[in-house]
Amino acid sequence: MAHKSITLSETTYKVLEKLRGEKESINDVIVRLTKRLDLVEYVESTDFPEELADKIEEVYKERRKISGREVKF
Repeated sequence: MAHKSITLSETTYKVLEKLRGEKESINDVIVRLTKRLDLVEYVESTDFPEELADKIEEVYKERRKISGREVKF
């Protein structure tokens, strides 16, 4: 597998370190976050207030209840 080097700011590296699971590498974190960025998961994994994650989750639930209009051609 080919490897590429990238430069990260110290702040970015610290954020990735915080998001890193017990057996995860920084590379694993980047792959996980870019594969499917779930907003609620991200907010819960950072220092954002828990109320914010709760509100986002509430909005997601409400959006699921809304059905689209039927379009007739």
